[in-house]
Amino acid sequence: MNNREKELIEVAREAIRRRYRNDWQEVGAALRSRDGRIFAGVNLDAYLGRMAVCAEAVALGKLVTEIGEIGIDMIVAVRHPKPSEADQTIAVVSPCGSCRELIFDYDRNARVIVPGKKGPIVESISVLLPNKYTRERNH
Repeated sequence: MNNREKELIEVAREAIRRRYRNDWQEVGAALRSRDGRIFAGVNLDAYLGRMAVCAEAVALGKLVTEIGEIGIDMIVAVRHPKPSEADQTIAVVSPCGSCRELIFDYDRNARVIVPGKKGPIVESISVLLPNKYTRERNH
């Protein structure tokens, strides 16, 4: 991990440290835009599960709202452990399938920090989402 990757992980960890609520906000995410700006978010849980929004989507929404659709250089998600868990490390987690689709849709060259055998590693979103369904956009 280089310093820029470590910095992104720390931004995601800090976001969830600040906003953690057991069973409500448990995942933080941070992304670096193509122009180098960093955006963070936490998941938004809901009583009706299908209404929940992942942290990666919140961070992406901030990027698009604040500076426009300029692309994702790198993104990471981390999970805060529940109070009852023995290991209280805020660890890097892989994006869910829906987030993989969303990341790819907004930048097919995005890089994603995911758990590896010896610690976090960086993968291309296209490696994490092979054979992605695409459609031609008609404008």
